[in-house]
Amino acid sequence: MCDTRFLIQSQPLNKEAQETAKKELRETPEQIQESVAKLKELLKGKPELFFREDEEILKIFLRPCKYYPESALALMERVADFKVKYANVIGKLMPDDEKKIMLEQNVVNVLVDRDQDGRRILLAHEGALWNTKEVSGDQLFRLFYLVHVLAMMEPETQVRGVVVILDFEGLSMKQVAQLTPSFSLRLLSFIQDAMPIRLKEVHIVKQPFIFNIVWKVFQPFVKEKLKARLHFHGSDQKSLHKFMNPEFLPENYGGKKPKINYTSKEWYPAIKSVESRIAEWNSWGWKK
Repeated sequence: MCDTRFLIQSQPLNKEAQETAKKELRETPEQIQESVAKLKELLKGKPELFFREDEEILKIFLRPCKYYPESALALMERVADFKVKYANVIGKLMPDDEKKIMLEQNVVNVLVDRDQDGRRILLAHEGALWNTKEVSGDQLFRLFYLVHVLAMMEPETQVRGVVVILDFEGLSMKQVAQLTPSFSLRLLSFIQDAMPIRLKEVHIVKQPFIFNIVWKVFQPFVKEKLKARLHFHGSDQKSLHKFMNPEFLPENYGGKKPKINYTSKEWYPAIKSVESRIAEWNSWGWKK
């Protein structure tokens, strides 16, 4: 049975989130109706592009594009392109494919509590806890990809966005060897071009000197928009707290919440409960 704290939050927006959507995304009943209708019309001109066309699904693409239909269509096309280009990594990806890693390995977790702005918090440990004999760079990416599919299903996350904490404590050459230029290009291509989620901030924490090697690999692929959202804190937790209220952070990062591990074990039943929707997502894109 699923722990109710670890459920996908698919309920409609509350009043506060509605206000955020209106202020930041131009979302009003009239704008929704107009933009959905226009996007459906644009999709008629792209018969080779297949996505479900009900309002719930189209909002996934309209919200990060602030309800500009042409931008939403371009995002849908980039998502479809990414699926084709990296079909060998993410094609037909289902929760069972990475079950062992989710249950046993300490690499990726999502906090049950949102932050002070209602944003989802993703934690990834890419330092000593990442056992590269059990989890390859490709598998790490697959976990990120599954998490993003779940996040897309949450209306509040569509509006408020996501914050990522990347913990590099204990990083060694074993992990650095997995963070290859091809991994970096794929990850950044995904984040910057093919992820229909509002990525608000990325916090790099506890990074040792060897992290400079990793950053030199990633830096050429980082566009200005993402660069403005990247924050490097080292071991300075007060620096992190300038962006994230410690009331909503675990003890691991100087927060008031209980210490957490980095497995996806508690989330696995929730992920399984929506696997039919994950399979549906996998079927969308360019028609074959």
